[in-house]
Amino acid sequence: MSSSTCGYCRRNGNGQSQRRSYYTRSLSMSPSCYQALVDRSWRRSGTLLYRPNQRDACCPHYTLRVDSALFRPTRDQRQTINRFNRFVVGDAYVKEAARLYPKSREQARQRNTDFHLTERIRESENQSLKHPPEPAHSFEVTLEPDDFTEEKYAVYANYQRIVHQEPSSEITRSGFEKFLCNSPLKRETVIASDGHEKRLGSYHQCYRLDGRLVAIGVLDLLPHAVSSVYFLYHESIHSWGPGKLGALREMALAIEGRYRWWYPGFYIHTCPKMRYKMDYSPQQILNPDNMQWVEVSKQILAKFDEHGYLDFSRASNNQGAPPKRNPDDAFADNENKVDDVESGSDRNSGYISLLDSNMPGLPPMDAIMSYDYDNIPVRLRTGIFSAVDVFQWQDEEEDIRHSAGPRGQLAQMAAAVGHDVMPQLCLDIRRV
Repeated sequence: MSSSTCGYCRRNGNGQSQRRSYYTRSLSMSPSCYQALVDRSWRRSGTLLYRPNQRDACCPHYTLRVDSALFRPTRDQRQTINRFNRFVVGDAYVKEAARLYPKSREQARQRNTDFHLTERIRESENQSLKHPPEPAHSFEVTLEPDDFTEEKYAVYANYQRIVHQEPSSEITRSGFEKFLCNSPLKRETVIASDGHEKRLGSYHQCYRLDGRLVAIGVLDLLPHAVSSVYFLYHESIHSWGPGKLGALREMALAIEGRYRWWYPGFYIHTCPKMRYKMDYSPQQILNPDNMQWVEVSKQILAKFDEHGYLDFSRASNNQGAPPKRNPDDAFADNENKVDDVESGSDRNSGYISLLDSNMPGLPPMDAIMSYDYDNIPVRLRTGIFSAVDVFQWQDEEEDIRHSAGPRGQLAQMAAAVGHDVMPQLCLDIRRV
């Protein structure tokens, strides 16, 4: 478990604040295993997996999810979709299509009163339009493997340079590939009993306007969730609200693909650019103390304004109103979907054992002490062996609560991921 300077406070001028997280790396992982980790406050950045200690953080990170089956777009979100669709097809197309394919009075009334997200979000796509006439622009959205291409890198470089104002010298192909193309999640397709196919793993949702790639949604498709990793776009479509369109497109994917939940990433109340996540509801927030989901209420939101670690048991008893938002921040809030993750080079050397920390949600100490660490599988170049045979600790009397030795490290890992998830893992030390 390591400490690092908090990027959120640093941007606000307080460079002394720190946070602690538990880190590990994965070479390969099943989507179902990562689903279990996400539901225990984990997230990933490339192959780096991390679980923050909310109780010991100046800017606590909380996992959010939205039930896509219950989601209803707000007026502003509906207007964003309609405005973009109108831009793509053009006024001339709308008029001519209305003449060639007139709607009945009932159809027109239904369109004006009912807004179906999965239909309206696709309305301007090439495959959804009737021809003739021809639209003003050609628009398509495809779900592609998260492979590196120069086309994708060009969008990433433009986004980092224009939106995040990073110097060109710090924007590299290797950085893009490591951060957004190097996922440990294995892609697979599962078939439900009714024949429905569900894609799992890491993908790039690519948006092309007139044949040109203009936006990318980096997604982890999990058994029960569409998990948003990152969203980036070219400056040329900035005025059309691409962040909102991307979020709504991902919500539609959760509905159509029967994933149900949309995970927008960590919510950090002290970071204004994270506030856009509260625009999508109904939401649930993961209680780090017991890893149970809690409905986001006015009381919960009011409790966030007190800062520090959120005591969910007390929040449910307090009354309050949702936090006020600065309208000047609205666009930025909805256009930036960045989880500011520290890289290995940013971490400080202030190591402490996870078992000596105050991280919430860890198993009871007696369960940690009694767990079977001997039979944890360990991969070597010559095969897979039991941990006790690899590390030969049979005769060691080791206090795993404070030890940095092999058994102490395995105890920390088991506590961080949960004893129910641990049987799915194999420790790979071939590169050590």
